[in-house]
Amino acid sequence: MKNPFSSTRIFLGEMVGELQKATWPTRTELRDSTIVVIVAAVILGGFTAVSDFSLFQFVDLFTRMAS
Repeated sequence: MKNPFSSTRIFLGEMVGELQKATWPTRTELRDSTIVVIVAAVILGGFTAVSDFSLFQFVDLFTRMAS
């Protein structure tokens, strides 16, 4: 039977090695990317809210006309 602690140690060692090879964003890149994501979320939220409100008003208008 294979030793589970040996497998875990090998896995953790390889994981650390791969993380050291990765290129991490600078503070400026991270800040800029965060701002882009927040702005995109606000725009998408605004579009969804306006679309929902408009569709609700449109359906409400036709249901009032039908009754």
